[in-house]
Amino acid sequence: MFPKAVDQHKPEKRLVPNGLGVIYVIISVVYLFLLHSYYSNSNPFSPNAISPLVLAVCILFGGFLGLLDDWMSLRWRYKALLPLFAALPLSVMVMALYPRSTFVDTYIFGTIDFGPSFFVIIIPLIITITTNVINQLGGLNGLETIGPSIVMIGLIVSSGQGILLYVPLIVYLVLAFFNFTGKIFVGNTGTFAVGITLASFALISNVKLTLLISILPYVFNAALILLNFFIFRTTARLILDENKLHSEHRRSLLTLIAYYRPLTERKLVAVVAVIIAVFTLLAILS
Repeated sequence: MFPKAVDQHKPEKRLVPNGLGVIYVIISVVYLFLLHSYYSNSNPFSPNAISPLVLAVCILFGGFLGLLDDWMSLRWRYKALLPLFAALPLSVMVMALYPRSTFVDTYIFGTIDFGPSFFVIIIPLIITITTNVINQLGGLNGLETIGPSIVMIGLIVSSGQGILLYVPLIVYLVLAFFNFTGKIFVGNTGTFAVGITLASFALISNVKLTLLISILPYVFNAALILLNFFIFRTTARLILDENKLHSEHRRSLLTLIAYYRPLTERKLVAVVAVIIAVFTLLAILS
């Protein structure tokens, strides 16, 4: 039913069903539409009724973008720009819900008021950066699902609107189990959909700082990859030696860890998951 992809980091190079992230998209969107319908009975224009609808639209767009990438292998320039379109309904909703929420707290420069530019510049940047950095940290069984699930838990804990993510989190955790055990891949359909979920929910629930701190490992990984690609024209690569992964360079978060200590695939995923969990905990405490 689903196309199959090669499990590159296994000696036997077996074929694994790919693109199972579509399950996350379908179930999450149905759940959010049901929430929208439930809250619309009392007041169709209340934030509780509009939020699920806008989040569902964003997830659908992220899933569609990921599906295109799975089918057509989109160039990075398109993957960087296409999520900007999902920011349009989100910007309108955030402007309606939080017209004065143009402030962003930082630890370095204090609180910055971006004014109207927050809705036309900052929100699109948050959407496209989050979606793409989540997508870039992958390639190992469980990596595309466990990390985002941890960040999602942190956002739920920090927000008063966690009900929006209850079912999406459960679905993604189930996919994470099968992904970690090497039975499925969520594909770009899953990573783009969950990336845009995290960004959209953080903006809808006004927990932008929690999101920013939680995804710092993802940002670090993306910065290393892009720096090496655009300046040195080199890409990151893990080498499988028997049952352990090692690297001869430091061009991504994964190769940086494997450069100093060769690890099995599961242990390497566990190390990255712990790093993301630490940053997510710091985000919650902040």
